[in-house]
Amino acid sequence: LREVSLDVYAGEFLVMVGPSGSGKTTILNLVGGLDSVTAGRVWFKDREITAFSPAELTRYRRDTVGFVFQFYNLVPNLTALENVMVSTELSRDPMDEVEALRLVDMADRLDHFPAQLSGGEQQRVAIARALAKNPTLLLCDEPTGALDFNTGIKVLRLLIDLKQQLGKTVVLITHNAAIAQAADRVVRLRSGQIVELHENPEPLPPEDVVW
Repeated sequence: LREVSLDVYAGEFLVMVGPSGSGKTTILNLVGGLDSVTAGRVWFKDREITAFSPAELTRYRRDTVGFVFQFYNLVPNLTALENVMVSTELSRDPMDEVEALRLVDMADRLDHFPAQLSGGEQQRVAIARALAKNPTLLLCDEPTGALDFNTGIKVLRLLIDLKQQLGKTVVLITHNAAIAQAADRVVRLRSGQIVELHENPEPLPPEDVVW
């Protein structure tokens, strides 16, 4: 990353777009407390993440951030409910696990194992797992990348609904520029730099996004 300066606003749906190697994942990992900077600072509200001790970083990741990844990362020998419970056992103020699965329309799949679920259903469980921690931030790394178009649109709708209904701040990174049409704000990256930052005055409903 070079000379990156970016504010993320509470309750927004921010999409970062760029090709592989543009710096998207690096920014997401810095915001999520997974990587350390070599220069500069990262803040969450009035707290400087880059000055946290290892224990403080662990608490920050545990209590403040929910991660959603491209390939779900579900534990194969645990049910959907048990996968969600993994994230709540150490959380400070977790959501009810069944309620988290209900919010992602998976309440009828509580006892199913990942191998018994479609890709879209597995991603919904992964989102419920992140959501059940009751985080302030949902950080999503290519959450539609491994899904077909129709399933990807449903996951995109789900993330926007969670933002609107629960007031979550959602940061999504993708190489798929079409998804940016549904964002509140869009960041375009190239070679480790922000080359464009703009607001969508009227974000498209996910159902109107085509790629």
